[in-house]
Order: sequence, then structure tokens, then C-alpha cells
Amino acid sequence: MSKMGSIGQRLYRGDISYNFIARKKFWYALSAILLLISVGGLLFRGLNFGIEFKGGADFSIPNATCSIEQARNTSETFTGGQTIVTETGAGTIRVQTETLTPDQSEELAVVLSESCGTSADQIKFQVVGPTWGAEISKKALQGLGVFLILVTLFMTIYFEWRMAVAAIVALAHDMIITVGIYALTGLEVTPATVIGFLTILGYSLYDTVVVFDKVKENTRGITGQSILTYDEAANLAVNQTVVRSINTSIVALLPIVAIIIVGAYILGAGTLLDLAVALGIGMVVGTFSSIFLATPVLAQLKSATPEMKSLAARVKARRSQVVKKAVEAGTLNVGSPGAAGMATGTTDLDSMDVLMVSETAVIERNQPRRQPRSKRKKGS
Repeated sequence: MSKMGSIGQRLYRGDISYNFIARKKFWYALSAILLLISVGGLLFRGLNFGIEFKGGADFSIPNATCSIEQARNTSETFTGGQTIVTETGAGTIRVQTETLTPDQSEELAVVLSESCGTSADQIKFQVVGPTWGAEISKKALQGLGVFLILVTLFMTIYFEWRMAVAAIVALAHDMIITVGIYALTGLEVTPATVIGFLTILGYSLYDTVVVFDKVKENTRGITGQSILTYDEAANLAVNQTVVRSINTSIVALLPIVAIIIVGAYILGAGTLLDLAVALGIGMVVGTFSSIFLATPVLAQLKSATPEMKSLAARVKARRSQVVKKAVEAGTLNVGSPGAAGMATGTTDLDSMDVLMVSETAVIERNQPRRQPRSKRKKGS
């Protein structure tokens, strides 16, 4: 059995546990920092929109013998404006300029062919207007709005409205950070990138639903007992699904990383590379939010309800009684974490081991001891 599998089983059974929920302030602070950096990147740097959004002419020069600098100088001398030149594959150079007329595009193709040692007939070019990109943006926003409405309805009906709110918070978190990374790094935003942005929302939602489904299972009928609070039951759900979430993300990222490596170093930039980069960034951010943000937000909303406040009070009172009896029975030291929690009115234990051992010891100590077998035979 692998080490990861062993850890996953121990987390699922509750043998070991990490208190994600109790450390929610740290996760909130970390997310806030990432969001501020992302928003700052959007405000001060902005997004590097591709030619499909801002309009212009796009030239593809196969078997080019010129360098990127030579192609840039040639095109900027002809247009009098700034151009973007990249290498998209073995010997293929892509030149993006401002909007040109068809005649100007043909003239620039001839000039580039002379500079790059190829024929003008081999150079492919297209002129794209900014209205096409505006239409893509409009459709993307419409799709995003419909998606969020459907997600909210689904989460509210299948779970409850608090889970819907927590899921929407996680989705907004993922989208802002992903877009912010694009702004900070200057990665080009193309229609494929927009598709990637919308796709990662579905992936992030899937990961969140998996955790929430376990939370729902663990908290079903929770008010009928006084052993676990809602926070603790939700935290157990995160621990039970954290290994699955990480493994799923790793498996999903492997082909994406392969596409990025092949696209960046072998085939060059292209639609597939644009899509893969957006998916890769979004999956990493989505895994983080489903574990460290969505469930803590849910637990905070749910724990504020009267029913869960009453449950927390009962659990606290019960644990205080258990620790008190354990101290009186001599099975728990006065200076131990459990006794200290009882003395201060809180039993905030990262692990339930001390409490459970103490409770078991108290029960066993109060049980009448059976006579030895030899004495039972003599008395019979």
C-alpha cells in the first residue's frame, strides 16, 4: 500500500486530522492577499488582449530565415506602429500589426517575404476587426451569467442556499485570481483563453461539490447528538476528501502540463497552448479554493444559525463534564489540554484523542469489576 493511500485512509477514518476550519482566518488572509495582487495587476497592468479582441492584421511566415528582431523591424518600419512578433513553431514566425487594409496587407507580405527569405505566396495573413472580439466577450459574459444562475439554483435545491453562497464565493475567487495572473504575467488573452476561463469554473465547481456532498453526509441529523459541532463535522469532510481532490488535480494537470511544454518549446504558441495555460492555472487555484475557502465559508455561515449555536453549547458542556469526571477519576492530569480547556470553559482540542481516551477511562472506572475466575468457581 502506498504512503499516500495510507494517509488518505487515516484521514478518512479520522485517525489523523488537520483543522482546516479552525484556521479559516489564515486562509481568508491568504486569499485576500492573492485577490489584492490580482486586482492590482488588472488595474495597473491590464490584460494583454490578442488580435481577435483589439483588431489588426496577422501574418504567418513559414520557413523564415530571419530573426524575430529582423521581422519586427521590417514590419514596424512599414506600418509605423508597434508590432508583436513571436515564433509559433520550427521556422514559423507570427507577426501581428495594427489594422491594415487588404492592399497594405499584401504589400507588407511582400516586404516580409524579402526580409525573411521566403515567397509572398507562402505567407498567410488575415485582417481581424475589433467587433469580432467584442462579440466574443459579449457571448462569454452571457454564458457566465447563465452558468452562475444555474449553479446557484442547483446548489440551493440539492444542498442549501449557504452552500450556494460558499460555492459562488469560491468561483469568483478562482476567476479573479486566474485573470489576475494573466494580467501580471502579460500572457495573451485569446478566444481559447476565454474558453479556458469558463471551463475552469466547471472544474472548480466539481471539486467543491465533492467536498460539500461529504459535508452533507457528515452533518445529516447532526443536531440530534452532542459529540461533534458543525465545524468539526465539516472539517472531517475536508480531511476525508482532501487526498482525492489533490490526486484528481494532479491527474488532470499531467496532460495539461504536457501540452504546455510541447506547445511552448516544440510547436510554439497556438490555440491549444492558450487553452492549456488557462486550464492549468485555474485548476491549481480551484483546488485551493475548494479545500481552504469554500468549506470554511460554509461552516462560518452555518455555525451562525441558532441550531448550530445550540449544538456547539451542548458539545462544549458535554466535553467539560467528561474532562471533569476524568480528572476526578485520576485518568487525566490537571495540567493536560483537556483539563485546561475545562477550567477555562473551552475544550478547543485539535485532536479528540485526549477527550475520547478520558471518556473511555471514566466509563471503565465506573464499571463494577468482575471477580477473578478462581473466586467465582469457589463461590458457586
